[in-house]
Amino acid sequence: MLRTRFNEALKESMRAKEMRAVSTIRMILAALKDRDIAARTRGVTDGIDEAEIMSMLQGLIKQRNESAAMYEQGGRPELAEKEREEIAVIEGFLPKQMSDEEVTAAIAAIVGELGASSIKDMGRVMAELKARHAGQMDFAKAGGLVKQSLSGK
Repeated sequence: MLRTRFNEALKESMRAKEMRAVSTIRMILAALKDRDIAARTRGVTDGIDEAEIMSMLQGLIKQRNESAAMYEQGGRPELAEKEREEIAVIEGFLPKQMSDEEVTAAIAAIVGELGASSIKDMGRVMAELKARHAGQMDFAKAGGLVKQSLSGK
């Protein structure tokens, strides 16, 4: 599904001569190919699944955010703007991001379902969150909320 969207978006961007989108989508496809090759060592021959692709896209966004911040600090606003444009292209492939309230509700639901009661259960809760909501939330922020939720009990 996402793989097809990447290829279609690349063709559309090339036709529209949107060079930022073309270069960003090519970068996404290259990262995807790298992940597919790395997955072969785990015995995955038909490429990584959608959840891993979502995770990869979030990682790319995180890298771009960090780079943009560094460029801003270094007095290079034009490069920071380039990074933000790439983020916008990448975000176009991700599902709608959950609001803070939705993230908190999802965490509470999973904590309740799993019967998680201490910080030792954090790994299980995070794994379930990633399985159900890949690409829909910032898992770095969610990790802090899970920790808060489990230590508050």
